[in-house]
Amino acid sequence: MATVAAPPRAAPKGDTRFFMIMALVMCAATVSGFLLNLALGRSSFAEPAVVHAHGIIFMSWLGLYAAQAISIASGNVALHRQLGRAAYVVVPVMMVTGTAVMVHSAQARGGPFFFAVNEFVISNAMGLYCFGGLALWALRVRRHQGWHRRLMLVAMSILTGPGLGRILPAPFLIPYAWPISIAVTWIFPLIGIFADWRRNGRVHPAYWWGMGINVGVFAASMAIAYSPVGYAFTEWLVAGTPGAARPMAPFLPPGFGG
Repeated sequence: MATVAAPPRAAPKGDTRFFMIMALVMCAATVSGFLLNLALGRSSFAEPAVVHAHGIIFMSWLGLYAAQAISIASGNVALHRQLGRAAYVVVPVMMVTGTAVMVHSAQARGGPFFFAVNEFVISNAMGLYCFGGLALWALRVRRHQGWHRRLMLVAMSILTGPGLGRILPAPFLIPYAWPISIAVTWIFPLIGIFADWRRNGRVHPAYWWGMGINVGVFAASMAIAYSPVGYAFTEWLVAGTPGAARPMAPFLPPGFGG
């Protein structure tokens, strides 16, 4: 919901409230997944600095996104503008730190065992860049609230993947854990599409463009990941690291669940 300029006209109050609720729900769903992992002892603070930097930046984005939604819903346009300027800095930094932590995870352990390494490396990275592209597009069209809010919702839905993926029973979804974890994030834009249709009798084109790009990038990322180039790149990235010791395909570690 970040913006740096006041829109030329006010959006309907109900519309503003809907996007605030969706923002808060997506942020809560993302945080819940990480808190669940921490409570179950699956996460540890004993990680390199790149992981902590990644966590701080991404949690900062959640706070910024929620604050922007609340500020505009409460009519505090001045605060909305001030907070919005940070988005132009935070989004590119997220893409850099997100890439760095994915490389670290792939090389340190081959990524989560319930995902194929090539899926985790290539499809995950392309999803991150899709978020960045849609978020920056949303910022560029900030004067057009209809486009701005919906593109930002689609962008933010991509970031719910890591949180929701920690809630799903991913080991029991092998070998489809990765596509399922991505498909679940589409629930939020689908809710937005349904809300548009119910309220206005039509769906705003921003959803068709946003979701078209989102789904298209995912499909392309999977095609690349499972191509000879995708396999070769993944093997090159983890070569000579502990991540190269695990199978390329998703698997259950010996003794899992015992």
